[in-house]
Amino acid sequence: MIYLNKLFQNIDDTNFIFYIIITNSLKIYKSGGVQMRLKRTHKCGELNSKNIGETIILNGWVERIRDLGGIKFGLLRDRYGKVQFVIDPENKEIYDIAKEIGNEYVIAIKGIVRKRPEKAINKNMKTGEIEILVNDLEILSESETPPIYVNKDEEISENLRLKYRYLDLRKDKMKNNLLLRHKALQITRQYFSENDFMEIETPYLTKSTPEGARDFLVPSRLKPGSFYALPQSPQLFKQLLMVSGFDRYFQIARCFRDEDFRADRQPEFSQIDFEMSFVEMDDILTLTEGLLKKLFKELVNYELELPLRRFTYDEVMDKYGSDKPDTRYGLEIQDFTDRFENTGATFIKNAIENGNKVRGIVLENKADKFSRKRIDEYTEFAKSVGAGGLIWVKNEKGNIKSSIKKIAEPELKNWLKTILLKKMILHSSWLEKEMKLIKSWSY
Repeated sequence: MIYLNKLFQNIDDTNFIFYIIITNSLKIYKSGGVQMRLKRTHKCGELNSKNIGETIILNGWVERIRDLGGIKFGLLRDRYGKVQFVIDPENKEIYDIAKEIGNEYVIAIKGIVRKRPEKAINKNMKTGEIEILVNDLEILSESETPPIYVNKDEEISENLRLKYRYLDLRKDKMKNNLLLRHKALQITRQYFSENDFMEIETPYLTKSTPEGARDFLVPSRLKPGSFYALPQSPQLFKQLLMVSGFDRYFQIARCFRDEDFRADRQPEFSQIDFEMSFVEMDDILTLTEGLLKKLFKELVNYELELPLRRFTYDEVMDKYGSDKPDTRYGLEIQDFTDRFENTGATFIKNAIENGNKVRGIVLENKADKFSRKRIDEYTEFAKSVGAGGLIWVKNEKGNIKSSIKKIAEPELKNWLKTILLKKMILHSSWLEKEMKLIKSWSY
């Protein structure tokens, strides 16, 4: 202790205690820790033909092991990849240990990297050119037969996946999901830091505030009858930071909301949270677009074109009926009111005179996909969400079918003529452009 006092005499009390704890921990580890006999020198996924001839040690999980002509072939897996190992029966001691090994055993192997026979090379595998000839083997942890498959995807219930979460997380799909998230957060932190943002953590235990959902409450031991609330978002805290002069803040914020379960709802989630001072709306949008562009490029090598399309709330509700539409499918809501201004359908005419609109979507080249039964199902759905019914029109090669054909046939026929005329004009324009293009090629 005297020695430590002299060593850290210029360090404040907090750091001094910290270093004492670390030092004592190291002593405990050195005196009571277990030293591995076969500690890995390489990772499974990093080996390749450049390592041929090297003696290496690997630690990992046995993905599978099989016996081919008396020789044991296995696949060893860790977070970084997979590699094939081979155990020769001539090495009797190691071979006897290998007989006990099953799927998902954790083992350590020591061996020589060698090139696979030409016919055994697996081009779909990162380490497919090499294998490990094992000359030492240690079982680190045994495994019972797993209740779910780790080495292949299968349709199993979510309850079973969550019950055996540690097995589910070993699957490549889940591992890749977590790795993608990790990389996304790294890129996010780098991007905001490069743009002069400070990452600041805000409290989890706070006071209940009126927000969109119910709060999760945590009882206080020191003040019986009082509760902390878990934050639904860092909204108040980041506003506090802005008025404190921290003009650019961000964090990967954990949010807690006591809501009913739905497809897009869960009790806790993370969000990329940031706030800026002395800016306009376009500054926020431009910064967000820059982050998205960087994420798409570095994660999936996709070049996102900026600026992204921007809509006002009224525009997007008018076109899609939703403030978060999936625009990939088109299906924009169109206004057909002018087609029915002189309609013989009294209920439509009265609605238009009262200031209402006739609006709907067009599904091009899909008339044959909608049987009467299917249309009736859509009609019942429309009624279930408050509509009085559903007006539908089908054009099957010039033959019009509609729920209002008997009372509005003239306007439907005129409508069809207009659509056909537009198509003819469009086709003529397209043909003219193509002919010009072909002529330019002839020179």
